[in-house]
Amino acid sequence: MGLYKFMQKIWKNPKRDNPYYREHLIEWRKEDAIVRAEKPTRVDKARSLGYKAKPGVTIARVRITKGGRKRESPHMGRKPGSSGLNKYSTKKSLQSICEERAQRKFKNLNVLNSYEVGDDGKNKWYEVILIDTNIPQIFSDKDYSRLCTNVHRGRVFRGLTSAGKKGRGLRNKGYGAEKIRPSIRAKGGIGK
Repeated sequence: MGLYKFMQKIWKNPKRDNPYYREHLIEWRKEDAIVRAEKPTRVDKARSLGYKAKPGVTIARVRITKGGRKRESPHMGRKPGSSGLNKYSTKKSLQSICEERAQRKFKNLNVLNSYEVGDDGKNKWYEVILIDTNIPQIFSDKDYSRLCTNVHRGRVFRGLTSAGKKGRGLRNKGYGAEKIRPSIRAKGGIGK
């Protein structure tokens, strides 16, 4: 069994198989919500999503609270029971929210992709792969050069990452996916 196959097997059930998993979570709880990491925790997953150990490619670890989100409180008067603030699930996944938060923190970098690295009863942690498109090693690399164009500027906010496309329903094609393209908003919000 190769190294990456072995790592994939460990990360299928990390609480049972990964001896360092609990230690990581204890350390990460003490850190800030968005932290720049020296190297990826899951090298096999990061490499499969486009990570390369070269200048201009960085990893950010983002912590997010599990569960639904609160809505903004209404500004006009009504009964508290009719205000409708709690118990609403987000229209975006927690992963795509983490990608957006990492993009807002590191404004000069572009989000490439992300993956989950841990969760406990309260939080989830994702590692986001970020790319600096102004570095010569990046725009001369054939795998990253397409991200250096203006077409991909702010791609995470337009749902162009893998997690964003999944949330927009773009993994499905054909029968049953008629209300998804060109976008959910263009079809009157029926597709979601």
